[in-house]
Amino acid sequence: MSKLSIEQLRERVRGTVTTPDDAAYDEARTVNNAMIDRRPAAVVRCVNAGDVMATVDFARENEVDLAVRGGGHSVPGFGTCDGGVVADLSGMRGVRVDPRHRTARAEGGATWGDFNAATYAFGLATTGGIISTTGVGGLTLGGGIGYLARGLGLSCDNLISADVVTADGRLLVASEEENDDLFWALRGGGGNFGAVTSFEFRLSPVKDIYGGPMLFELDDAATVLRSFGEYIADAPEELGAFPPSSWPRRSRSSPRTGTATPSP
Repeated sequence: MSKLSIEQLRERVRGTVTTPDDAAYDEARTVNNAMIDRRPAAVVRCVNAGDVMATVDFARENEVDLAVRGGGHSVPGFGTCDGGVVADLSGMRGVRVDPRHRTARAEGGATWGDFNAATYAFGLATTGGIISTTGVGGLTLGGGIGYLARGLGLSCDNLISADVVTADGRLLVASEEENDDLFWALRGGGGNFGAVTSFEFRLSPVKDIYGGPMLFELDDAATVLRSFGEYIADAPEELGAFPPSSWPRRSRSSPRTGTATPSP
């Protein structure tokens, strides 16, 4: 099989294909973690699932690495690569809410800010990230811890189905009824099973929340954590509270909890 050229890739996609010769290359290859400085052979800013399929085909036929970028927040830099091709989904950020069935479908490049803005109007939500600019895809495929997790479960627990482009360039639907092995894999099987172009979530009644950090002196950490463990065991599930595992320490105070209380 003949390899696809960059020009052929450009002809196949509706989005833009940026290479090192283009003026916009440095902007296109940049990710949120400024410590990650990689130079892919091409960055494809996908606008639909067909663009993702074409990008996967290009990477496979040219035998180069493929990186999929959703929100771009991956700390270790999984959203980019050296010498390969990046499928940048940041142009795919649509969220469609079905209030009757309490579901929402988010495109692969949507952030939790996009998602929450769409569902809030209907008094609905699901467990999402703590930071609004975090990608829906990256968080969900990694499990998905958020302030609503105690009451609603992880983001992946609320995943109903996903549209996935597999390594052979096919678009499959993964759910409990269809391609259930792939659906299982997406919810904790280890990664690299395909590029997810959309996620369908189960929603729950949540309108307004009350939340924020609580600060304590570092010297009191043992007492605070002991008291927290005793309190949270019987606390209402609507209270989403947890001690962060690591925060930048600028003083001898340490943040502790955040809360989220769903509306009746």
